[in-house]
Amino acid sequence: MSDDEAEEIEEEEGVYLGEYEGGRNERDERHGYGKATLPNGDTYEGMYQNGKRSGAGLYRFKNGARYDGMYEDNKRHGQGIFYYPDGTVYEGNWSGGLRYGQGKYTYINGDTYEGEWREHLRHGRGTYTFAATKLQYIGNWKAGKMDGHGELLHPHHRFIGFWKDGMVIGKGRYVFSNSGCQQIGEYLATPAMTDEKLPDDEDSKVIPRWKATLIEPLLEEAKVPEVTPGPVEEKEGLKVNVTEEDRSETMTKVDSHDDDRTLKEIQSEDIDQKEVEVNHQDLDSDNNMNASNNNNNNNDDEENSEAINPDGNTEEEEDEGEKDIEA
Repeated sequence: MSDDEAEEIEEEEGVYLGEYEGGRNERDERHGYGKATLPNGDTYEGMYQNGKRSGAGLYRFKNGARYDGMYEDNKRHGQGIFYYPDGTVYEGNWSGGLRYGQGKYTYINGDTYEGEWREHLRHGRGTYTFAATKLQYIGNWKAGKMDGHGELLHPHHRFIGFWKDGMVIGKGRYVFSNSGCQQIGEYLATPAMTDEKLPDDEDSKVIPRWKATLIEPLLEEAKVPEVTPGPVEEKEGLKVNVTEEDRSETMTKVDSHDDDRTLKEIQSEDIDQKEVEVNHQDLDSDNNMNASNNNNNNNDDEENSEAINPDGNTEEEEDEGEKDIEA
């Protein structure tokens, strides 16, 4: 946990605990509702139980950060909102002082992650939205990285495939709603031919490259609808809302002998039919935002997850130098 989140401990052990006004129990411990100004300048107003913050409370840090939510044994536990001094916000569930369960994190550049957390890291199913492009990743996360099945939603098409340790890899498909077709292929890990490196990975010598194997029309049962960016949601199937006119036009092109022309049109629309290098604006928009976030986001996490995150905000950047609260 970061210095922004490190709270002063309050325990009745003969040590000066700052000024306090409020209820006490028979052992003269802080108990019930009270207000405290702690020795380090932080303030707390809320509920106590046997000398410890427990229940609803508002903790204000002298650096401008604040936490408004539930406590248990001096630690953030349950629902709460944490406002960081740089403007980033986390609203959601906490456990033992860490982000845990469902929650939404809004980054300094406007990007958002909404979904599941585990021990301060994005973990489980969640949606990451890029504020600048409205691009969305919806899928699985593991220890702060995209990992498992996911979808990358673009304005006019989507990619459905798999990620491993933050990198897209393996079989997948691009679905083009306007054209009523899809391109099937796979991302292959290939040695980098330039000095370009993956974001936040100085030792990376591999970049994923797309190799297409087939272009085919979307069948009625396999079509995928246009998706409006929004919160995490389970999808029941892959369907698409394509007009009958678009479908007829696509089917005519695919069935005709003018395949060369049709493929070139499709290729020029979004991606190369044979091999396309990962577009860093689409799959790694964080690379473009990384420098800005590093300059502005001073919330570096103590967990050395070395996650390659889509926003360029590593877990270290979210929670600068966090220190666990000792009960």
